[in-house]
Amino acid sequence: MRVLVAGDDVSQLSTVRAMLVQQCTVTAELLASIELRENEVDAVVVAADLRLVENVSALKRVAGQLGRIRKRVFLIDRKNRLSVVRAHALGATHVLSNPVSKPLLLAKLIDQVRPDFASGEVLSDALSAAQAGAASIASMFLAVSTGTEVDVRDAKSAACRIAEAVAEDGLSDWLTKVRQHHEGTYQHCLLVTGIAVDFGLSLGLRTLDLERLHSAAMFHDIGKARIPLTILDKPGRLEAEERALIETHPAAGWDALKENPDISQEILDAVRHHHEYLDGSGYPDALGAESISDVVRILTISDIFAALIEQRNYKPTMPRAQAYEILQGMRGKLEAPLVVAFREVALNR
Repeated sequence: MRVLVAGDDVSQLSTVRAMLVQQCTVTAELLASIELRENEVDAVVVAADLRLVENVSALKRVAGQLGRIRKRVFLIDRKNRLSVVRAHALGATHVLSNPVSKPLLLAKLIDQVRPDFASGEVLSDALSAAQAGAASIASMFLAVSTGTEVDVRDAKSAACRIAEAVAEDGLSDWLTKVRQHHEGTYQHCLLVTGIAVDFGLSLGLRTLDLERLHSAAMFHDIGKARIPLTILDKPGRLEAEERALIETHPAAGWDALKENPDISQEILDAVRHHHEYLDGSGYPDALGAESISDVVRILTISDIFAALIEQRNYKPTMPRAQAYEILQGMRGKLEAPLVVAFREVALNR
C-alpha cells in the first residue's frame, strides 16, 4: 500500500509517517507544494488545520486528483461538526481526531480496503457517484452548520448520478461501494438514496416521481447537521435527552430548506415527515395515515432498512434478511403492501 502523507507542519508529517512506515510505503509532502499524480499512491492522509485558508486552497487545487485516490483520511485537531463537515467537503472518506492515540488504528484504516481496480482504470460508475454524493452531502451539512444557503441543484445532480449508478450496476454493488468508502451520517444518506432509487425502480415509478424520491432521500437527514457528533456517532443506546435531541432533526432540516426556492413542497414534506408512522406514533408531528404521502411512505421504509444494514465500527453489519424481518414486524406503522413489495429489493436485487 503506497501512502502519501500531506500536511502543513514538518514535525506532524514525521509523526504520521512514523505511524505508517512499518505497514506501508510512505512519502510525505507539505500541502503548499503537494502534487498528486495518478497511479502513484493508493491512499492519502491529510494532517492539516482546515481553519486556515491556505490549507483549504491547497487541497482544492488538487481536488480532481484527490478524488481519484481510493482512501482519503483526514486528521483534524478537534472533532467538532464544522471541522468534520469541512474535511468531507474537501474529499475525506474518513475523519479521525488528532493526535491518533493508536497508530495501528490508522494503518489498519488505510489498509482496510485495497484497490480492486487495475492501475490506470477509471473509477466505477458506482464509486464515482458515491464520491460525488458524499461531497454534495458534506457541502449541504457545511451550509446548514454555517447558516448559508444549501446548493439544492448540486444535490439533485448528485442524486441523479446515484440513480444512474444503481440502475446500471444494481443495489448490491452500491451497498458495497458505499460501505467501503464512507462512514457515519454520510454513509447512511448515500445508502438511503440508493435503496430508495432501487425501490422506486422496482415499483415502476414514473421518471418525475423517481426524481422526487431520490432528491428527498438526499435531503432527508440534513437537519442532523445541527446535532453534535458525540450523539450522532454514539455507540450503544442513547439517553432519553439524547434521543429527544436526535428527534429534532426532521424539523431542523425542514427549517433549513423551507425558504429555498429550488425545494418543492413534496421534498420539504419528506424531509419533515420521514419518521412519521401510519399509526400516529412517529415524530415530529404525530401524523396519521391519511396525512402521510406516498413518497414519505417509500422513503421511510428505505430509511429504516438503510439504518439497520449500515456498517458501524462498534457492531457487526446486520444481514439484509434480518433487517427485512424487522420491517415485517412493524405492522401498523408501515404500509403493508409496500413492505411486501420491498422484499425483492431487500433480499434479491
